[in-house]
Order: sequence, then C-alpha cells, then structure tokens
Amino acid sequence: MINKRYILILFFIITCTGKLFAQYVPSWGGGADQQDFSFGFTFQFVNADFKIVKDQNWRRPFRDTEYPYHNVTDSLNSMSSKSTPGFAIGFVSRYSLNDHIEIRSTPLLSFTDKRINYEYQTDKYSQEKQVQNTSVDIPLSLKLKSDRIADFRLYLIGGIKYTFNINKKPNQADIGYLDKKLQLVRNYASYEAGIGCDIYFEYFKLSPELKLANSFGDVLLHENHPFAVPISKLFLHTIMFSLTFE
Repeated sequence: MINKRYILILFFIITCTGKLFAQYVPSWGGGADQQDFSFGFTFQFVNADFKIVKDQNWRRPFRDTEYPYHNVTDSLNSMSSKSTPGFAIGFVSRYSLNDHIEIRSTPLLSFTDKRINYEYQTDKYSQEKQVQNTSVDIPLSLKLKSDRIADFRLYLIGGIKYTFNINKKPNQADIGYLDKKLQLVRNYASYEAGIGCDIYFEYFKLSPELKLANSFGDVLLHENHPFAVPISKLFLHTIMFSLTFE
C-alpha cells in the first residue's frame, strides 16, 4: 500500500504546480503582436567575404596595354578572401498576416569591408586588396513563427535583399596599375535565410537572429587592372547576427 505521506506530497506538488501556471501572466511585449502593423529598430554584426570564381587564365602575368608593353606583375599563385567584421543599423516594419506568418522589411545602413589576398611568385607583388563598402540594404522577408510558449517563440525567416552601394567611385585613371582598387557594382540582389527567437518582456520584444545571405550574381565591377582581370565572377557571402527591438 502506498504510504499516505507520499500521496500528500504528490497532491501538494500537483496543487502548487497548478497554482503556479494559473497565476502566470505572459509578458505584454509592448503590444507588438496585438497590432497588424508594428515598428522597431535593429543592430547587426556582419561578417562578409567573397566566393571567387577564377578566370581561365588567372595565373597569367598582367601585361601593360600601353607603351612599353611590359609585364606589370609576375605569375599569380593564389587568390583568397578573408572574412572581415562590420556592422549595420536599421529600422523594422512588419505586417502580420496571422499569428504565425508575417511580412517584414528592415532597411539597413551597412558598413562592411572585404579583403582579397593576392600571392605572386615574386613576393614583392603580393598584397592584400581591401574593398570598402557602405551600402543601403532593403530586404523583404517572410517570417514563420512557432506557437508562443510562455515568453518565448522560435521562428524561421527568409527572403530577398536589394543592395545600393553609396560609396563614391574613385577616379583611377591616373593611378598606377599596382595601386588600383577593386570595386563592386552599384546595385545587386541577394537571397537570405535565418533562424531566431522572440523573447517577450513587459514593454518590448527582443529578437536575436542569425542569418546567411548570398548574392545572386557577380558583384565585381570588371576593370582592366591586375586585381580584377584574374577574376571571372565574384559572389558576396555574408553572415549576420542581429538584435531587434520592437
């Protein structure tokens, strides 16, 4: 026979647990989920690098097309891209279709630098080229949300992003070949996908999010100098961690 003390302890635990859940009141979260439209702001940590598609004759020394028709560089041994950190700030606007699906747009001002290392047979030609980039990003995303559990909700997000580079194009006409810079095209599109969670507080909702983005096509501005000619196509790969407040 079961000891009466164990029955009383079990009854006490069940009673207390029921009261605990009965007294729990979910955080309001600033009322963001109670509105069809809501707004917020976001901070992003950005880490970006390039996927390099090499030209068929990428190792060939670069030859000056003007007098005296000499080789500007030695043979190229390797090209590689280094991941570099950056950041972005922006505003969030969302429209809720239902409790589990919403459409989001997060215009961002993004500051990122990318680097490509060039290694030649002769070390004096080897160098690292920095691609400075300040851009305005306009993403349009679909957010799929789980059921809310207490003050927590998981979600998946994905969509497309259009980028406008706002860097002033430098005048490289009077610059030597070895001092020329790599430049990106003015505008390009990317696809992105990620995962995150909504954490509800009394007066706001916080959403940590991890997202990946890749450009659809070639982002390199093709010019006639030693650092652009060996590249057939250049794709941008970006990892973003963001904190969004609504």
